[in-house]
Amino acid sequence: MSDPFPFFPQMPAMPQGLTVPTQTMEQLQQEYLQELMKLWQGGMAQPTGLNDRRFKADAWKSNPMASMAAALYLLNTRTLMSMANSVEGDAKTKARLQFAVEQWAAASAPSNFLAFNPEAIQKAIDTKGESIAQGVGNMLHDLRQGHVSMTDESLFEVGRNVATTEGQVVFENDLFQLIEYKPLTAKVYERPFLLIPPCINKFYILDLQPENSLIRYAVSQGHRTFVVSWRNPDESLAHTTWDNYVEDGAIEAIRVTRDIGMGGKGTINALGFCVGGTILTNALGVLAARKLDWVNSATFLTTLIDFTHTGVLDVFIDEAFVNFREMQFEKGGLMAGRDMASTFSFLRPNDLVWNYVVGNYLKGETPPPFDLLYWNSDSTNLPGPMYAWYLRNTYLENRLVKPGQAKVCGEALDLRKVKLPVYIYGSREDHIVPIEGAYASTQVLPGPKRFVMGASGHIAGVINPPAANKRSHWLSTAKSFPASHADWMKSAKEMPGSWWTDWSQWLKTHAGKSVAAPTRYGRGALKPIEAAPGRYVKAKA
Repeated sequence: MSDPFPFFPQMPAMPQGLTVPTQTMEQLQQEYLQELMKLWQGGMAQPTGLNDRRFKADAWKSNPMASMAAALYLLNTRTLMSMANSVEGDAKTKARLQFAVEQWAAASAPSNFLAFNPEAIQKAIDTKGESIAQGVGNMLHDLRQGHVSMTDESLFEVGRNVATTEGQVVFENDLFQLIEYKPLTAKVYERPFLLIPPCINKFYILDLQPENSLIRYAVSQGHRTFVVSWRNPDESLAHTTWDNYVEDGAIEAIRVTRDIGMGGKGTINALGFCVGGTILTNALGVLAARKLDWVNSATFLTTLIDFTHTGVLDVFIDEAFVNFREMQFEKGGLMAGRDMASTFSFLRPNDLVWNYVVGNYLKGETPPPFDLLYWNSDSTNLPGPMYAWYLRNTYLENRLVKPGQAKVCGEALDLRKVKLPVYIYGSREDHIVPIEGAYASTQVLPGPKRFVMGASGHIAGVINPPAANKRSHWLSTAKSFPASHADWMKSAKEMPGSWWTDWSQWLKTHAGKSVAAPTRYGRGALKPIEAAPGRYVKAKA
């Protein structure tokens, strides 16, 4: 429906002269011909090895032409990926080539085309064409809404059946609303707890349903909990900068939380998730430069501070890309939320794009209700100048870990001064914040540290409530942190279940004494404005 990678500028042309070593090419050709010969010798017999879930349905197995097409496709894809992996060249060029081949291969699968998909054809026959009519209707609906439907969005409403933890908005400015949640315990810890979610999507990933809400879990553990709900930027914020998000966003949220929870004295505990963690790190650096001791401890969930290991997103970033965005947003503007959502979906094309193209359009199905995928489709815009600064100073030049190189809110950032205790979490299969990138924060922040690795990916690894008894996490009893995550793993032990309980025990040691839970929201002039989740989170991109 649109350029799949508008979040970043267009991929550059591949350098000329890329070659695969002759010996490697000959071996690949020989292996390819041998596999191809086996397929042809089998004739119309069912090919073996169709383990890809796109081709596991009976319709593929019972149709010789379809199974042969699938087998040829898988063989061609394996060979092309092997060639891409064997190319001689620098690491970045190889990564770009691998990414391009992966995208082409995902798009060209026979399952994506009605004429080659026996499941879709059989359904059309069984329904006398109704599935095709419904598929066209689904496609027209998605064209109107601007994105592929991953779930039945009509079944969800923010504040009704997602983002339902009880609370009140107690502060707002042009960038965010601050939500204070109603205590669930008779006593709370004296030190308030502030969560700063990413601004590239909405905070209620931390509050989808009561049973998997990290926000509700924190409240139930006795923490007086506050959450930043970022505004979905419109043209009035087209000139907003990174400094605004740090000063008027994170630092202001810390100040207000401290005023409400501590009367403007003492310290709070804070948590940053993904880009929210990067913003929190900048805020802590600015506060340290100003010698303001406002934060007692910090938790970082799947956060990049050192941008050496950035995973697949690195294929987009170079000087030309960043220059393009800086020129584009030199006079302000917005990075459209639908463009960012499209880019991130194509990082996992089979799971988050073509799976729904096949189901929605070829088979005429309505995807089942799923709160996480509703959230995933509820995109947010970004101010262009803020986004351009972020690209250059983090992904391109990695300035945050170079003392004095990044100037934020008038201060030369030196994270060596951020000496508070930190809890650092990374997900083992995270494709957005690779585990090596999350672990790298242990080498940057000098204070007392605890690092934990969880199973699964960027979202499923984080949203893993203990009651579900799913997945596992890894901890190390070693007193020091080696330079690499691989070395840390040598002393790490796998523990069953969620990492939330380990984090909760850690946070309680930094939360202060127990006091009577407040009976009112806010404090003094900071009074309730509206019920949670507030109106900012309901604004559509």
